[in-house]
Amino acid sequence: METVLRVLIIYLFLLFGLRIMGKREFSQLSTLELVTLLMIPELLQQALIREDSSLTNAIIGVSTLFVVVFISTLLQYHNKTVSKVVSGSPAVLVADGELIEQHLNEERVSADEIFAELHKSGFSDLSQVQWAILETDGTIAVIPYDQGGGASPQKRGKKQKVL
Repeated sequence: METVLRVLIIYLFLLFGLRIMGKREFSQLSTLELVTLLMIPELLQQALIREDSSLTNAIIGVSTLFVVVFISTLLQYHNKTVSKVVSGSPAVLVADGELIEQHLNEERVSADEIFAELHKSGFSDLSQVQWAILETDGTIAVIPYDQGGGASPQKRGKKQKVL
């Protein structure tokens, strides 16, 4: 019965703590969120299996982690340099319908991965895409040419600007 009570207390504490930290989609975890989620079980394990009889130590440990995460997110919000160091910055993989090989190599993204994302987005050819950007959460955003009159590379003489 004591184990059930401990699990219930930890569950309610984590639920409350994660709700305070804010809504996030767990399918797109940032590095900070992933580290937090990996550390929580380590901090709570001993309290749950009664190696450390104090639930207070586990709650203090996780509370400290929540405070550190909260401060980190505040610093990221108010300081672009901190945000760039912690979260990284997006990388342009396709510009004006052309692969940017240097960025693909730096980010270790294959052309096949780009084409797979194009197909998921409903495009059959690279020439339909103005930009493909590797976002900081690992997703690839595909931005087509403007449907309302923007020229494709074929119509503009294939100007290419490498960012």
